[in-house]
Amino acid sequence: MKKTFGKIASILMSFVVLLSTMSFTINSHFCGDMLVATSYFVKAESCGMDMQQEKRSDECSVIKKDCCQDVASVVEGQDTLKLTSFDQLPFDQQVFIASFYYSYINLFEGIHDKVIPFKDYTPPLVVKDIHVLDEVYLI
Repeated sequence: MKKTFGKIASILMSFVVLLSTMSFTINSHFCGDMLVATSYFVKAESCGMDMQQEKRSDECSVIKKDCCQDVASVVEGQDTLKLTSFDQLPFDQQVFIASFYYSYINLFEGIHDKVIPFKDYTPPLVVKDIHVLDEVYLI
C-alpha cells in the first residue's frame, strides 16, 4: 500500500513540475466580435472571410478595414527552478519534517495478524483447581 501510494505521489509531483515549467500559446480567431476558432500551440483556423490585400497602385489607394482578428495569448512557464536539498534547511525545520514524517507513517502501521505478543512467556503452573477452591460452579 505504501509503495503504490509513494509511486502515485511521485508521478503526480513530476506532472506538477512539468506543467509549471511548460509554456504554451493560445491562438484565437475572431470574426467581428464572435470567437470562431481557438487553438493551442498552432495558428487558429481562419473563418474564410479574411480580406486579401490587393496590390497598391500609386494613383489611388483605398484601405478597407478587415473584420477578422487573430489574438495570440502566451502562457509562460517558470524559467528557473530552485533546487534545495534537505541539508540546506535550518535545523529546526529538519527536525519538524523528520518528526512529521515519522508520526505520519506510523499512523498507517498496524500490528500484524501473525504476531503473538505473549509467545515468550510460560503459562502459570496449576497447583490446585481454582474453581473448586473458590466454589464457583456453572449450572
